[in-house]
Amino acid sequence: MREDGPVNLPLANRAGVAQAPRIVVKIGSSSLTAPDGRLDLTVVHHLVAVLAARRAAGQQVVLVSSGAIAAGIAPLGLPGKPKDLATAQATASVGQGILVARYTEAFGYHGQRVGQVLLTAEDLIRRQNYANAQRALERLLALGVVPIVNENDTVATDEIRFGDNDRLAALVSHLVRADALVLLTDVDGLYDGPPSRPGSRLVPTVSATSDLAGVEVTGRGTAIGTGGMVTKLDAASIATGSGIPVVLTSAANVKPALAGVEVGTWFAATGHRKSARRLWLAHAAQVRGRLHLDAGAARAVTDGKRSLLAAGIVGLDGDFEPGDAVELVGPDGVVARGLTAYGSGELPAMLGKSSVQLRGSGSDAMPRAVVHRDDLAQVRPRRRH
Repeated sequence: MREDGPVNLPLANRAGVAQAPRIVVKIGSSSLTAPDGRLDLTVVHHLVAVLAARRAAGQQVVLVSSGAIAAGIAPLGLPGKPKDLATAQATASVGQGILVARYTEAFGYHGQRVGQVLLTAEDLIRRQNYANAQRALERLLALGVVPIVNENDTVATDEIRFGDNDRLAALVSHLVRADALVLLTDVDGLYDGPPSRPGSRLVPTVSATSDLAGVEVTGRGTAIGTGGMVTKLDAASIATGSGIPVVLTSAANVKPALAGVEVGTWFAATGHRKSARRLWLAHAAQVRGRLHLDAGAARAVTDGKRSLLAAGIVGLDGDFEPGDAVELVGPDGVVARGLTAYGSGELPAMLGKSSVQLRGSGSDAMPRAVVHRDDLAQVRPRRRH
């Protein structure tokens, strides 16, 4: 499997996308649907023609496609996107078959096969499920199949879901060790303000977080889609932080984008390939609680990359068991996620106590770290609400 082989260095610039051995392409519902809510087959066939040409040229392609709920709206006679979970699940069930049938037909014109892969966040939360998903995708690619990936909206619940396919695409890019991620949306790139506002300018390159200073974005998606530009930036952060560059542009620009032409916005890779375990902890683990740290403990687990000891914990929230994922919150906000060795029922008596004090209390003959450094993943700092 590719995970076990040598890891290529991140692409130096967007021109490298044209020769990248493996790419992930994500397209959203707003790009796939016509104004009446139906699938726009012209868009589907244009997208497929470009991807099929890249596949014929030797690139491996994974397509993360939204559109299942949108595809089911018209056949069910619904007035618009369902607002309740049960109707959304039923609509996705009807629409997913239609969506994949259209892709199967379109790729078939080019003599290529597709395979449907439906994922829930559970598939990336549980390590065995993660390994199974990775193995299935690798095998499909080895067989020359184009995987069509979507969130399994039919069974996903509010409590455990990706929430949008932008984040899913970033995680799938890591899952398959992609060389680049291309996010296709309904605008031609990232602007420093609302694209409809006079004077807003396209941001051609983002090489560091500082390049986003002054960029004004909103979190709202369209009436059909679930994401907005905020979710695109979150996905870009996940991917680039794990060594995978990102191109953000419109679906109409898919051909030049995959040819390495300077369209849209290029997000350069800012980090190194992370282990699947740490990426899972940082972005996909379902958090069951929070541990509040003093300033010294927050520095120890971030700057010092140390294990978290009970002495540095000043409080906790939530109901969790040993082995559950928790957020570590310092004075300035969330700094990391990790797997706790203790449950919420036993931790209160340990807070603020040194290992010597804990040994003396007899609560644990050899006190363990509350979160071991091997079970820690730093996250991008964000303020507490």
